Amino acid sequence: MPRPFRILSIDGGGIRGLIPALLLAELEAYTGRRVADLFDLIVGTSTGGIIALGLVMPGPNGAPQHSAQDLADLYLQQRSQIFQRSLWDELRNPGGLLDERYASSGIEAVLKEHFREIRLQEALTEVMVTAYDLEKRDPFFFRSRRAKLDARYDYPMWLAARATSAAPTYFEPVMIPWPDGDRDVLIDGGVFANNPAMCAYAEAQAALREGRIPAAEILLVSLGTGHFTKPIPFDVAKDWGLAGWARPILDVMFDGVADTVDYQLRQILPPEQSERPTYYRFQVTLDQELDAMDAITTTHMEGLQRMARRILVAQGATFSQMATRLNQFANQNS
Repeated sequence: MPRPFRILSIDGGGIRGLIPALLLAELEAYTGRRVADLFDLIVGTSTGGIIALGLVMPGPNGAPQHSAQDLADLYLQQRSQIFQRSLWDELRNPGGLLDERYASSGIEAVLKEHFREIRLQEALTEVMVTAYDLEKRDPFFFRSRRAKLDARYDYPMWLAARATSAAPTYFEPVMIPWPDGDRDVLIDGGVFANNPAMCAYAEAQAALREGRIPAAEILLVSLGTGHFTKPIPFDVAKDWGLAGWARPILDVMFDGVADTVDYQLRQILPPEQSERPTYYRFQVTLDQELDAMDAITTTHMEGLQRMARRILVAQGATFSQMATRLNQFANQNS
């Protein structure tokens, strides 16, 4: 059986990125392989973009620098530095109403320490992460393939990670100047592709059409960061103005986009319930207190770990089937 073109897609969701990171750690434990060895293309948005880049980052020996568990530990150990907010910040900018909620210095320090000076063209597996250009009003994709062809697009991985996770109202946009005087002003790709699986599918179709990969079926694994359940009552929302909608509309948009992409791909590719699935979606319905993108208490982090375990229980048979197939396909390369 010919090996399919294997794609991993990881949703955005802030601190809830711990959920897919833990699922990927389980995948590595099950297969005995690093995630970068199991897929041909890894795509992510926002927190999923940070994970995607971390998975393909090379170490000194040419193997992946970080395991998926290392990336899960990043959320657990450095969350306070990423979502850094002092009492003075709260007094100066109550509730993040007057400026971005968090200074960019914290997340940038973590990303620079994590990715060092590694650049996109060094990715061990083809990677793509999403962003959105505010001035050009266009989607923007950081692609390792493009970086290898054109040095202008060979950004440091930390910068791509910073741009893809610049969620409006949480972190300020990223400005990337060009030598010719042009520039890109980038925010979180979640505003158009919080679930980037359809972007990943389109990228694979383009590669097939251009002959960059052999004609083969596509196997797409999509990891969510949790589905919202907390309702927004009519009596609460009906009188909201600009200030009232600013934060909730982001959650509504991110969640709606993610569910829409899942629906679309289930119509295009045979899903996990099929006799021969080529599309797997691992997602969980969040307990209502766990939907925040920036809640970092110990109780909250324990809750997110519980959500990851819930997926492995509810979709355990499907997860094992997917992992076994990926391992078999990886063996064809050995």
